[in-house]
Amino acid sequence: MAKKAFLLPFKFNNGLEIKNHIVMSPMTTMTSFYNGMITTDELNYYAARAGGPGMMLTGVANVSDSGKGFEGELSVAHDEMLTGLTKLAKAIRKNDTKAILQIFHAGRKSNSSILRGEKPVSASAISANYPANSETPRALKNSEILQIISDFGEATKRAIKAGFDGIELHGANTYLLQQFYSENSNQRIDEWGGSRENRLKFPLAVIETANEVVKKYANRPFLVGYRISPEEIETPGISLEDSLYLVDKIKDKVDYLHLSIGSYKRTSLNDPSNKKTLISQFAQHTHGIIPLIGIGSVETPEDVTAAMADGADLVAIGREFIREPQWVQKVANNDLSSIRTQISPSDMDELAIPPVMQTYLRESFYSVMHFTDDPELSTDYQNSLAPMEGFEKKL
Repeated sequence: MAKKAFLLPFKFNNGLEIKNHIVMSPMTTMTSFYNGMITTDELNYYAARAGGPGMMLTGVANVSDSGKGFEGELSVAHDEMLTGLTKLAKAIRKNDTKAILQIFHAGRKSNSSILRGEKPVSASAISANYPANSETPRALKNSEILQIISDFGEATKRAIKAGFDGIELHGANTYLLQQFYSENSNQRIDEWGGSRENRLKFPLAVIETANEVVKKYANRPFLVGYRISPEEIETPGISLEDSLYLVDKIKDKVDYLHLSIGSYKRTSLNDPSNKKTLISQFAQHTHGIIPLIGIGSVETPEDVTAAMADGADLVAIGREFIREPQWVQKVANNDLSSIRTQISPSDMDELAIPPVMQTYLRESFYSVMHFTDDPELSTDYQNSLAPMEGFEKKL
């Protein structure tokens, strides 16, 4: 039987080769210690899913203390984190799965309780539309913006030291990189705001800093990826055209582009007349230049094949890897009938899902996890934003 195309190796432009086209998407575990250090529960969770996908992305790690977005969040903000991060990279790299550390600053998607009394910060002093009771952040000073850019560089350096194969800059799900680019959250009148070009300066500076660090410190192929949300539903906000413009500005500066969408079949949420899938539209801008990672409710081999046919070079799988850690191995062995497509609450310990994450899945993602005790049909996010696109309820 011929090997499925997505199980064949893939090589990035910088020379890094992964053993297949499958990526485990970054998913929140809420299981790190209070200070962002890794826990044994987290290490076990990642280790249970390593070895199958060609590449595995961690849940977000904050680059600055002011960038913490929720409790139980991983941190890469201090050298003290290196011991745990090294263990994490080693756990993921089992059987040649490549390890990518996703890094971010939450910006206004935080609050003074999470930040232990400190006010959240953002491009401008404008609160987020969601959740409804979001705190109004403090607008960052120029010196603070420069410090956060430096923090992204230091985080990249720590990822290199810890043994990761790359970092992903989380420019999606309404976090700080996206906040600077969006008119909804950035209404500055200095060099960091105003025109689209000025609003793009912060993401570009972060990318440049990360690349400089890689060039200086990495002695092996090391990826710098970028994740993007195609659209914002707020007005004013980021349009699809804005996002494609961003892609054109960064596609020669990053190693891959990773979409954040709840369904790989999704078309524009803001323009019903645009019937083309988002993946196909982004692929028109990335094809032959950098790899595009498609994502969104991918569960079956047929879903992977369809996403790749639509223009994705790599395909990220999220919730299905929670339900079925051995998804790749079972597909490779044509053992499809044994793949878990539902998850029993009784099996979560066996699946190495940390206790806090179990609660999180039950409270925030119940409608999309295919729990065996869920009597309702799973929610489809082809035509609406999904909780994991910045709308989930954190514990």
